[in-house]
Amino acid sequence: MKQTLTTLLLLCTIGFMSAGLISCKKDSNKNSTIKEYDQQQIQNYITANGLTGMKRDLSGGDTTGMYYQILRPGKGKVLDYSDAVSFVYTIKTLDGQYTVVDTVLNHAYNYVGHLAPSGLILAIKNILVNDGTQARILIPSRLAYGAAGSGTGSTRLPGNESLDYYINMINTTVLDVPNSNLQPIYDDMVIQNYMKTNGLTGYTKTASGLYYKIAQVGTGTVPVTSSSVVGLQYTGKLFNGTVFDQYNAVDTTATAVNYQNMILGWQEGLKLVTKGAKLSLIIPSALAFGKTPASSGYSFSTQTPPANSCLAYDFNIEYVTN
Repeated sequence: MKQTLTTLLLLCTIGFMSAGLISCKKDSNKNSTIKEYDQQQIQNYITANGLTGMKRDLSGGDTTGMYYQILRPGKGKVLDYSDAVSFVYTIKTLDGQYTVVDTVLNHAYNYVGHLAPSGLILAIKNILVNDGTQARILIPSRLAYGAAGSGTGSTRLPGNESLDYYINMINTTVLDVPNSNLQPIYDDMVIQNYMKTNGLTGYTKTASGLYYKIAQVGTGTVPVTSSSVVGLQYTGKLFNGTVFDQYNAVDTTATAVNYQNMILGWQEGLKLVTKGAKLSLIIPSALAFGKTPASSGYSFSTQTPPANSCLAYDFNIEYVTN
């Protein structure tokens, strides 16, 4: 009886070990299959779109499956996971069914190691390498958002989708000046492009980078100071035309805004006018909400301006009190 029990235990042990080996083999086959699937999809995409400049990522022993093209080499510092980076980006799946192309909204400012997906982190660390690089990266699905995908509803990115990812690093090396904070220079380029695209003329640029245009001179005599409360009607827009904030009363009532609660661009611009003026401001990101999205202390009618956003405002100044 004892020998029979021992034999049974041995057979069970062999059975469990075999099952484990079969399970491991299945997992191995599964991993191999998704790698092969991604590889085939990316190669087909490269061929179909005539992407002759793409190179295969050979970092880490040719294991990532990513392809890339450097559009502009960066001249900034070599980036590590703990470095904060600022960039604009566009994303689309290889089948073209999912696209994110609005670079006004697609600004990112974060630490390299906190970015998503994991393929983007690897691409910045091993392919882009230097701050200021502009590149196109083809990220396989297993390094994108995997089988689960990302998002919900109409904005959902499906699972098992490889990505065509364009990234333009802008925080410190935009104009081939290494190791400098050139966000203000980048902002000014964006503002000038915005004015040209929309036919905006008659603006004056201040030393801080603010652009202003007084469309109607005020009739009041009370200047705006650091202790003022200003009655305003206004509209605020992102550069893609989205109205993110407004107060346009149907009667003569204006909203009262304390000077101390204004963003820096408002403070500087409103000091140039008095009651009765009509004023337009184009505000660089440093005079708006800077490197982070607008804080929860502000109330917006549609959406929160993303990080590093330049903003356009039109004002009617109804009153100024000190």
